[in-house]
Amino acid sequence: MIAPAVAERVPLAPLTTLGVGGEARWFVDGPDEATIRAAHAWARERGVPLRVLGGGSNLLVSDQGVDALVVRVALRGLTTREDGDRLELTAAAGEPWDGVVGAAVERGWAGLECLSGIPGLVGATPIQNVGAYGQEVSDTVVAVRALDTSSGEVATIPAGECGFAYRDSVFKRETPGRWVVLAVTYRLRPGGPPTLTYADVARHLAERGMTHPTLADVRQTVLTIRRAKSMVLDDPLDPNRRSCGSFFLNPIVDAADAEAVTARADDPAMPRWPQRDGRVKLSAAWLIEHTGFARGARSGVVGLSSRHTLAIVAHDGARAADIVAYARRIQDRVAQRFGVTLTPEPVFWGDV
Repeated sequence: MIAPAVAERVPLAPLTTLGVGGEARWFVDGPDEATIRAAHAWARERGVPLRVLGGGSNLLVSDQGVDALVVRVALRGLTTREDGDRLELTAAAGEPWDGVVGAAVERGWAGLECLSGIPGLVGATPIQNVGAYGQEVSDTVVAVRALDTSSGEVATIPAGECGFAYRDSVFKRETPGRWVVLAVTYRLRPGGPPTLTYADVARHLAERGMTHPTLADVRQTVLTIRRAKSMVLDDPLDPNRRSCGSFFLNPIVDAADAEAVTARADDPAMPRWPQRDGRVKLSAAWLIEHTGFARGARSGVVGLSSRHTLAIVAHDGARAADIVAYARRIQDRVAQRFGVTLTPEPVFWGDV
């Protein structure tokens, strides 16, 4: 096996959307599977932890950096295979996610259109079970090709073994870091209709007089909604751009707990969505706003997005420690007011 080209002391802040954090002790770019496997072998031989970096859009790196080998997954490529009236699209883990969605919509393949504008790479989508506006990738994932770091072998994991749940999967929940995603296969519907289950999307389309929207119409509507919330991260002049999108998950609680929160809120308009398992999903943004944090609120070099209460924004001079402290203030206040624990969505690296 060819030895990987290992760099040392590589700054990670420029490789994340938050733009904070220290260095990687060792670093490898992984444009192909052979390099990624070689990097894993290099780390294993030296007893060094292995960390996998994608687009850096869901990552908070500590100010001290990470004493590990960081592998940036840069695998590229798209392939397709017909499967009856469906089509299987396999995307390499380093493909930019929105590019894959755009390609599918352009070709008339339904199934991903509501996931437009989400930053990051393909490899993160099954780990997080990425979802928005009425769709989740678990609706379309067929299989995940991944390197098993416990054995050094590459395996293909069928969707039924991925343990998908709300923003969760076996890759994230059980032995995090065990699997390095190399490619994901999605089953799409050529010529299929768009998904129109999300109220905001349906309303925007209706306001534009679109009674029979195309996939492209839905994609453009989702991009418009996300851009209005600074959730696309493609504008270098947007003051909210240095974020990782939603910083907290919408909490899912037991029905009795939901009733207790409703009583504390004393507001019949509090958003809540019953789940199929009998539990109830609450709005993290609503809870945050009703504890006194407004859009655009700021404490020194960190604050909330001026367009979305769920996004914590790093301003010039911010450090990872500042972001963590601000997030904990929000968590503490929500817990005190509503008895609900907010769970951060981004992955934390290092001592934060």
